[in-house]
Amino acid sequence: MQLFHTLRELRAFLATHRDQRVGFVPTMGNLHAGHCQLVTLAKNHADLVVVSIFVNPLQFGANEDFGSYPRTLQSDCEKLQAVGADVVFAPPVEEMYPDFDGQSLHQEMVIQPPPLADDLCGASRLGHFAGVATVVAKLFHMVQPQVAVFGKKDYQQLMVIRALVRQLNFDIEIIAGETARESSGLAMSSRNGYLTVAEKTQAAQLNQQLQSIKQALLSGRRDYATLREQACLMLSQQGWQVDYVEIRRQQSLTLPDAQTSDWVIVAAARLGKTRLIDNCEVSA
Repeated sequence: MQLFHTLRELRAFLATHRDQRVGFVPTMGNLHAGHCQLVTLAKNHADLVVVSIFVNPLQFGANEDFGSYPRTLQSDCEKLQAVGADVVFAPPVEEMYPDFDGQSLHQEMVIQPPPLADDLCGASRLGHFAGVATVVAKLFHMVQPQVAVFGKKDYQQLMVIRALVRQLNFDIEIIAGETARESSGLAMSSRNGYLTVAEKTQAAQLNQQLQSIKQALLSGRRDYATLREQACLMLSQQGWQVDYVEIRRQQSLTLPDAQTSDWVIVAAARLGKTRLIDNCEVSA
């Protein structure tokens, strides 16, 4: 497995493998089994798999955890080698943002995502998806993959990336990886490491509420507002600070109607100091 920190090194290597189908898995590191699952999926669709590890400052808000986000490059590389990744691209901030002066990015060229990015997580994380879209576009340009894999855990991000590829004419196939979960049902996340032992046990409650809504939809209920309100109330009573619980159409994340038969239930809530997200697809 090759490890590169500069674009020059990465491009020189990829130039010698132009006859191969390149798969790409972008990450922010601090990898877990879910990330490894995405790499394995990419290997099923490509000859050579590149994994990026970059904590992107452009997608963090002023009061978010950019400074404390875990950087675990050595253990990440060990995990990636074990699942057969071919290349790890781990650039410093100044490599990704050439006008970085050590304190400020000065990234004036920013991708404006579609309106769906202003809803759900985007409503409380202003500028987040512009930062995601910009860094992913830059990484696509650097790696030039034929296929890229993104996890479904961040469902809204997946939708933004699909729009990015479609509207900017990237010739890249986007493959969605299923959410990896703990035995309790908790979605695997790098931020789960912030949870105390007690909180990690309690964190399974988020997925339990999604599953309750799923069963209600499958039983024929279409009182979406009531289902959302009941889930929010239950989580609040259990000590969560709820950002949102919403029922949306799978393909567009728009509001469903009585005839909708393919939903995604999306949620974000804070347990202690940790903000967790999850979702559940439902088809009737």
